[in-house]
Amino acid sequence: MRRVVVSGGGTGIGLAVAERFASSGAQVTILGRREAVLRRAAGRIGAEPVVCDVTDPAAVAAALPHLPDTVDVVVNNAGGNTGFDEPQQTNGGTGAAGGTPPTGEGLAELAASWRRNIDANLISAVLLTAALRPRLASAGRVVTLGSIAARTGAASYGAAKAAIEAWTIDLAGELGPRGITANVVSPGLISGTEFFKGHLSGEREERLVAATATGRPGTTGDVAALVTFLASPEAGHITGQVLHVNGGAYLGR
Repeated sequence: MRRVVVSGGGTGIGLAVAERFASSGAQVTILGRREAVLRRAAGRIGAEPVVCDVTDPAAVAAALPHLPDTVDVVVNNAGGNTGFDEPQQTNGGTGAAGGTPPTGEGLAELAASWRRNIDANLISAVLLTAALRPRLASAGRVVTLGSIAARTGAASYGAAKAAIEAWTIDLAGELGPRGITANVVSPGLISGTEFFKGHLSGEREERLVAATATGRPGTTGDVAALVTFLASPEAGHITGQVLHVNGGAYLGR
């Protein structure tokens, strides 16, 4: 039986990935910060819930006794654009790309905002992978969720996802001698997630769909299918790659 750990496994893409592994007979552990959400998801798909904020080194260390002693697959899905949780700028800007030059307080707020996205998307993946690295089985798999924003831009969120791509290159080289692969799955617009947190207007959604060649948003199932393929024995010679799931909205050439 394969042992799979999925961060951010309570909703959206993470839940779809965890459910796909569980339905194939894998032993699945899902991590997340919201206990009620996590336990409800785990009960539905037959997974083991572990409440953990994977951006917090102490929390990750504390979760280790509750994670499998041997891990075949790590899926780093936790993250999202933390900018959607923050008040939107209504003045002349922060000075990062023009507008009114920021004060010292404004620079501190800008730095904190960027660090939140880097913590949520990059540091979370780095910490969980490092903690589980000694437990990774030979021919194991590490799959990390990136984003089309790493190529098309989205300020601190896009920068954090671009950093995941760079980190994965090193990770693939380090783990390769053990037969372990490391790849990035990079979605575009995906329906059925909490990503936009109410900030996606109908007009913007239409523009994003119009940018695809397929004429539709992606689904969580589209992403989960690719993640599980990369975790399969058949994908053993694919590593250090960024694989895009965006319907042609960005062409990874």
